[in-house]
Amino acid sequence: MNDSALTPDRILDAAEEVLRRFGPAKATVVDVARFLDVSHGSIYRHFPSKAALRDAVAERWLHRVSLPLAAIAAEKGPALERLRHWLGQLMALKRQKVLEDPELFATYHAIAEEAREVVQAHVDELEGQLTRIIASGVASQEFQSSDAQRSAKAVFNATIRFHHPAHASTWSHPDIDADFAQVWQLVLAGLVHGEGK
Repeated sequence: MNDSALTPDRILDAAEEVLRRFGPAKATVVDVARFLDVSHGSIYRHFPSKAALRDAVAERWLHRVSLPLAAIAAEKGPALERLRHWLGQLMALKRQKVLEDPELFATYHAIAEEAREVVQAHVDELEGQLTRIIASGVASQEFQSSDAQRSAKAVFNATIRFHHPAHASTWSHPDIDADFAQVWQLVLAGLVHGEGK
């Protein structure tokens, strides 16, 4: 490939393929450069270090989760329906990634574990989306909360078993949906009736 045609997106595409082939422990910047048929110095012109490249891969992967959720958070309509839709979509996206390609999911999880600042920014973004939904529910008097941001954090943490990669091994359990339904009822009780607000 000609260096002038090299873009960050092409590098990230190649990095994802290299990670898929070799896994996070063995994949290197040199492997990405070989895949693109460029010098590793060409990669470093776009990403100053291996860590920066991996952070960008993790950020891109997490963005694929947060983007459709942002659309739900921005929708009009009852906050209660949007909140249930948002949580359902978050769980579906994570489950889909695990069930369709468990090895690649494990690879991305390992990279994300190293990219703590990227992951924290992702969590902050998701909690911000939840905050918007809950705040709109308070404004429409669907929800009771004296602090939408704190309520959003509580909802996120209460449902973490159903969307955090550390719990992925439980997502195929036959009772997982029933377990979520019970947690959802508790979340509803807290938001609709203001319990623990």
